[in-house]
Amino acid sequence: MDAAAEEDVDAEAGALELSVVMPCLDEADTVGSCVEKALRAMSEHGVAGEVVVADNGSRDDSVAIARRGGARIVPVAERGYGSALMGGIASARGRFVLIGDCDASYDFLEIARYVDKLREGYDLVQGCRLPSGGGRVLPGAMPFLHRWLGNPLLSSLARRMFGAPVRDSYCGMRAFRREFYDRLDLRCTGMEFATEMIVKSTLLGGRIAEVPITLHPDGRRSHGPHLRTFRDGWRTLRIFLLYSPRWLFLLPGLLLVALGTAGYALALPGVTFGGLRFDAHTLLVASLAILLGYQSILFAILSKTFAVTTGLLPEDRRVERFFEVVDLERGLALGSVSLLAGIALLAAAFLQWRDAAFGDLDYARTMRWVIPGVTLAALGFQTILNGWFVSILGMRRR
Repeated sequence: MDAAAEEDVDAEAGALELSVVMPCLDEADTVGSCVEKALRAMSEHGVAGEVVVADNGSRDDSVAIARRGGARIVPVAERGYGSALMGGIASARGRFVLIGDCDASYDFLEIARYVDKLREGYDLVQGCRLPSGGGRVLPGAMPFLHRWLGNPLLSSLARRMFGAPVRDSYCGMRAFRREFYDRLDLRCTGMEFATEMIVKSTLLGGRIAEVPITLHPDGRRSHGPHLRTFRDGWRTLRIFLLYSPRWLFLLPGLLLVALGTAGYALALPGVTFGGLRFDAHTLLVASLAILLGYQSILFAILSKTFAVTTGLLPEDRRVERFFEVVDLERGLALGSVSLLAGIALLAAAFLQWRDAAFGDLDYARTMRWVIPGVTLAALGFQTILNGWFVSILGMRRR
């Protein structure tokens, strides 16, 4: 492409306010009406825009129908809902982008609601189909399980875990600023693409608005929905956990350590409560809880560090403060103290064995030295190894 042609493309791109991107896979039944509605809505509301159909390998007449309707076709070879959207958004020329499925479930005549919010300065405008957000679900438009369990539950988790100000995190019709989208650096190529967008938009501090829309029944007759209830529900939950080391690793780890510590408080002095005797076996189980919990906490630190250094998660001041307090040298010192304390307890147990002429021991007494010794030695060794590993991961951060 010569310089003059590049200038023409740039000028055209700058003149477009909105690109409507529709992922498409064998949507011949409905893609034509969706393209027509999107173009009509932009014309009626004075929005300079285009319709981009990101075709993901359709074998029917979807491409021909969309092209006749006035859409620009972008073939996307890599399969997947997220892949199709990524390909379509990458070729979009508008400074705003609106995405929506072309199965006739979304009414593209409602485009103006999204554009108005974007013009007000919002980075992401999410549609809400649920009555709790002013939306409407027409009869037969959403499966019972999705409407009353899956969607409300997962949307509630998004609010609880990340503070996302949305009531309908699964709504696929949404709009955003193109420059904001580029900052998100989304990775998911499947249905979880939409969830990842909500999570990362919240983590990056984007301004998010929600507008009520109406969900219509799927207009396709040649095949059913591409969504798979349990598979895609699990993928959504997986994304929530992967983007939140706090919920996946840290909180369970802290709970296990707390339970293990409580077990030590009962078993070390041999407390009897309600006829129950907490002895060496309780001590052993408590040590297991502490070791597993501590490992989970270390995984939280490792995964958070890795996610921040690779750009998967934004910078977190809490992580910076943590490494200001707990640097490599302090971690090594703490680990060494724990390791040496464990070895000292094991040495004391060995001396008891020697005093018994290496014969039988009072195991209830001796195990009160051996089990804490093994636990402290393991915790110290884990701390030393993970201290070095976290330091290696953090080199990119610094």
